[in-house]
Amino acid sequence: MSHFRLLFICVLLAGLFVSCGPERLDDFSDVSYELVNQNGEKVLFPDDFQGSPLVLGFIYTNCPDICSFITANVGDIYNEMESPGDTQFALITFDPNRDTPEVLKRYADSFGMDRTPFHFLTADSTTIANLMERVSVRVKESYSQELESGQRAYFLNHSDKILLIDSDSRLVFDYGGSMTPPELIIEDLQKL
Repeated sequence: MSHFRLLFICVLLAGLFVSCGPERLDDFSDVSYELVNQNGEKVLFPDDFQGSPLVLGFIYTNCPDICSFITANVGDIYNEMESPGDTQFALITFDPNRDTPEVLKRYADSFGMDRTPFHFLTADSTTIANLMERVSVRVKESYSQELESGQRAYFLNHSDKILLIDSDSRLVFDYGGSMTPPELIIEDLQKL
């Protein structure tokens, strides 16, 4: 066998071994966002989740439709896993002005998810805006109205997204949050 053929076979085999695992879409290990969970406790993303796979969704509690499907889908992923192990589950609001830790706690409780391993997270507006930009979640106000009380009611158009992040804070999969079957995400979790 010629040296050229041997070299070609080695390169081909090396490429196959490298591509066997899931491709990494982004690496969040170079950033850190200070968030607050539904219990008022400080949580650093992604730092506090390193060492565990993370299923991460994006919601706001005043959403009239899709966010409840995203939240339920995250809960279903956990409930349908035979052995969740150390997998963590988090939902981050992109409406921090209304979604305080207390509001997130009530919301989590309404889904039976105010417990370990679920985290419902918020932060100040600047941190949330920076984080949403980094994870490519688009948010735009679609409707607003001044109420008699002087408060403003509004709805948001937004990305429908669940991310799967590996134990090294690398983004591995990006799914349609409300429509991806839990079994598909569970199958991908098992590849990590």
